[in-house]
Amino acid sequence: MAINTCIFDAYGTLFDVASAARTAASEPGRDALAECWKELAEDWRLKQLQYTWLRAITNEHAPFWEVTCDGLDWALERRGLNGDPELRERLLALYWELRAYPEVPKMLATLKARGLNCAILSNGNPDMLEGAVDSAGIGTYLDAVLSVETVGIFKPSSRVYDLVGGHFGCARDEVLFVSSNGWDIAGASGYGFPTAWVNRAGDPVDRLPHRPKHILTDLTTVPDLAS
Repeated sequence: MAINTCIFDAYGTLFDVASAARTAASEPGRDALAECWKELAEDWRLKQLQYTWLRAITNEHAPFWEVTCDGLDWALERRGLNGDPELRERLLALYWELRAYPEVPKMLATLKARGLNCAILSNGNPDMLEGAVDSAGIGTYLDAVLSVETVGIFKPSSRVYDLVGGHFGCARDEVLFVSSNGWDIAGASGYGFPTAWVNRAGDPVDRLPHRPKHILTDLTTVPDLAS
């Protein structure tokens, strides 16, 4: 069947999760952060993801904002920056204003011009996602912003992917699912979505049972996959 719906992961796919640490590191008086902002951003993201997986496995769900704060606290302590509460607050504030990758607006506009449904499906809680979408100015291109908070478990639970068909009434093979996370792509592929993995870092494909249908270096060519 033809693709009629494009579903995007949010953090790391549409929104650059490193932009909070990058922006803070460029501000005056942030010399210590400037020396390690890349490593801190990587630690923060990794712990954020690990905590979602562990909470899903142990059935101890918490809002994504709580997981995000916990991940940052771990990362700050690892880099010896946990004694600066103002820095913590600044980084958390910037997370609500993450930058979209530069190709995102045009890519979404093209999809909408071709009559496709476009939506986000994210671990983020609704208010976080609203803040990021508004800050990036992409709300006009989205038909829905779907959050795991509706079902109370993080991706890659099939209950999360069920939200797409429940909202749009589409078959699984009518959905192009796009994510920068290999584990998310594996989950969505196993669920039955055609998938596109945005592999900006040039990483190997994850050794998981299900693989991406497409591998991209950025989001520019997504409209070609959905045509």
